[in-house]
Order: sequence, then C-alpha cells, then structure tokens
Amino acid sequence: MKGILGRKLGMTQVFTTEGIQIPVTVIEVVPNVVLQQKTVETDGYVATQLGVEDAKERRATKAAIGHAKKAETAPKRFVREMRGDDMAEYAVGSEVKADLFMAGEIVDVTGVSKGKGFSGAIARHNQTIGPKSHGSGFHRGVGSLATIGRNNGVINKGTKMAGHDGSLTTTNQNLVVIKVDAESNYLLVKGNVPGPKRGFVVVKSAAKKRAAKEAVDLIDYAAAKEE
Repeated sequence: MKGILGRKLGMTQVFTTEGIQIPVTVIEVVPNVVLQQKTVETDGYVATQLGVEDAKERRATKAAIGHAKKAETAPKRFVREMRGDDMAEYAVGSEVKADLFMAGEIVDVTGVSKGKGFSGAIARHNQTIGPKSHGSGFHRGVGSLATIGRNNGVINKGTKMAGHDGSLTTTNQNLVVIKVDAESNYLLVKGNVPGPKRGFVVVKSAAKKRAAKEAVDLIDYAAAKEE
C-alpha cells in the first residue's frame, strides 16, 4: 500500500473544460521524509514509516530526536506507517512527493473527525425522539437502560448513551484524485475528507480495489488570464 501524509486545507470547486462542476478538498502535501523501512527480519512485518513537518527539538522526546537523526532529518510532528512493500524502494532519508499519486487514482483518506463535545443519545446515536405532545414528559431522553432482557437491573457495557461525540479516527473510502501538483505541493480529491481545516490526514491507495478513473481536463484560469 502506498500513501502520503498531508494537511486538509479546506474545500472548493473546480470546473472541467466541458463545464462540469466538481467539489474537491484541497490537501497540502509537502515532501514527506522516509524515517524507517521496516522488514520482516528486524520488525516482524514490512512497512514504510513517513514523517512530515519539522517539530521543535525542545518539544520532542530524546527517542524521537535519535530516531530522526538516523534519517538525517529533524523530528516530525506527524508520523505514520504504510504497510506493505509498495514503497520499499525509497531509501531512508529520501523524500516522497505528491506525484506519488496520479489524477484518476482511487484513494482512501484517513483523519480525525471534528469534535462535537457532549451530545445526547439522539444526536450521538440517532436514537428515536419521544412523543412531542405536551403531556408526554419525555422528548429527548435516553430511554430505558437496565431493563432490556433478564439482566437484574445492570447496565451492560457498551450501552449507547450520551457522551463525547466526534474526535474519532475516520476513513473516507474510494475518493478520486482530480489533480496532482507536485510543484505547489497539493492534491485535489473529489468530495469531503475527515477532520477540520489544517488537520493532518493520510492519503493512501484504496483498500477496496477499484479501477482508476479517466483523468479530467480542468480549466486553467491562470493561463486564460495571461492570454
């Protein structure tokens, strides 16, 4: 599995030369540094470890600093592994750029979803609302918790209740890469991806194999303005 680390910058729209509008997410992909190549002999599995964005040494652990020095780089703020040998040809310390992917490829994007704070069971788990009549006395409550089955009034572990919502690692699958710009360090991916603006994301090849789409021709407004 090949992949690269980046930041979600936000959403916009682009237009093809045929006038079709495509909603896209802009992902900033500065060059990633290969921190380690893991092998079966040394680690028990095969993976490529990537890091992006330098961290201040005073905010990094001694272990992270020493690990980064083996790749002759600074400690990184965001480090993830890509399982498999698809990126085994990259030497430790080398850079992986946005052109790892091509327009039309199908990818999965993983990020941490937006936190929504404390939410009730209806908003958090889509439970049914109570009767709306005035005499009901029960509208948005969680309902019965310890009376399901013969459990002697015990609330079972995992019962869906109110609590902290969001801030979960989420993956949006089978998204199409619309444009790749290695010089300006960004990708355009069709649709939305998890997380807030400026949140770190992982762009990797799709787990569910899909045939690549045909790359589309986008309107180049910069070239049109020069003319």
